[in-house]
Amino acid sequence: MKVMKFGGTSVGTPQRMKEVTRLITKSGEPVVVVLSAMSGTTNSLVEISDYLYKKNPDGANEVINQLEQKYLRHTDELYDKEETREQTRQFLCEEFQYLRSFTKELFTSFEEKNIVAQGEMLSTNMVVNYMREQGINAVLLNALDFMRTDKNAEPDPVYIKEKLQAIIEQAPDAQVYLTQGFICRNAYGEVDNLQRGGSDYTASLIGAAIGAEEIQIWTDIDGMHNNDPRVVDHTLPVHQLQFEEAAELAYFGAKILHPTCVQPAKYAGIPVRVLNTMEPDAEGTTISNSTEYGKIKAVAAKDNITAIKIKSSRMLLATGFLRKVFEIFESYQTPIDMVCTSEVGVSMSIDNSAHLGEIMDELKKYGTVTIDTGMCIICVVGDLDWSNVGFETRVMDAMKDVPVRMISYGGSNYNISFLIREEDKKRALQSLSDHLFSDK
Repeated sequence: MKVMKFGGTSVGTPQRMKEVTRLITKSGEPVVVVLSAMSGTTNSLVEISDYLYKKNPDGANEVINQLEQKYLRHTDELYDKEETREQTRQFLCEEFQYLRSFTKELFTSFEEKNIVAQGEMLSTNMVVNYMREQGINAVLLNALDFMRTDKNAEPDPVYIKEKLQAIIEQAPDAQVYLTQGFICRNAYGEVDNLQRGGSDYTASLIGAAIGAEEIQIWTDIDGMHNNDPRVVDHTLPVHQLQFEEAAELAYFGAKILHPTCVQPAKYAGIPVRVLNTMEPDAEGTTISNSTEYGKIKAVAAKDNITAIKIKSSRMLLATGFLRKVFEIFESYQTPIDMVCTSEVGVSMSIDNSAHLGEIMDELKKYGTVTIDTGMCIICVVGDLDWSNVGFETRVMDAMKDVPVRMISYGGSNYNISFLIREEDKKRALQSLSDHLFSDK
């Protein structure tokens, strides 16, 4: 059995929902389908929550009314039979009355998570009603019945596998098992969400739980590209990536996948395919545990980086210096992207500057601190094992005319990273494409 996940743009209109249904049923084989909320819906739900936090129920009700009218219009376009339209309208009426109920009560993060969860409930109910109208044996699985996190807010794979398999066994003849992405319950039974990776994470967890043949992530681009198509012309999809390569690209700027969302698939040895709903026959990108040796695969960029350098003569031969420095970042829950050290100093980069002032104050206890803002990390990914003689030279040659603040190489076998100014990003990405991929 395969798992197919469709994002918000893939189910963003009634026409898209119809086309997605055709994709889902094309093979005739049973599938588990994970849907995101319709594009724009989650933003509206967050806006409703924001009004309620600010104790403005009138503002919240206005957004609720606008969203309700949008969905009611969709019912006229999506369904052929009046019976199905009426059934869906009744469901929508109950859903939006539920949203209005929050305007009369104390509002906390608990209520917000309930509100935001309704986007996926809306999309899955609308699509399952359409499938049934078309004569498809589709079963709607409530993700809140099987998707759960533990007390560390991490998915509980044993619970998920046990509950999901039991639910699927209750409908063994179904052609489509449809469920919601993103949402779950926490260890205390409250409505929550998976945060990192959202619906992609749901698909990966489900795939691992049922031992899926393949996990398909359907989006609006034909796979992960060898460079940023928004910045560089004539980029090409990368047809095969190793899980570590995909994670590096995702972390350093390739927004198609979140770096943690494919981990359950990786550990279960299940391939993940990134496909394009607008071009369903395109090959896309397959991510697996297999490595294509001797190839540089892709380049990604991550903006809004701050570089911090701490210089101290006390660092020379001093044990515990780096530990003290890293503990400061840990205390402010600020992850570090890159690290470079010398005998008298250490440079680090971060992408979250929310606590930069406090961090600098703490670091000044140990040395002289300087910062560079408006920086960008360029990440080159592929089989970059140190034994591949000359690979790093090819990459360095492409960067020869770009001022480089930091270089990171050797932390993994799949990555060389450069810290440069954001204003040099386009030039660097284009040069890397010309040097590394022009022969393809």
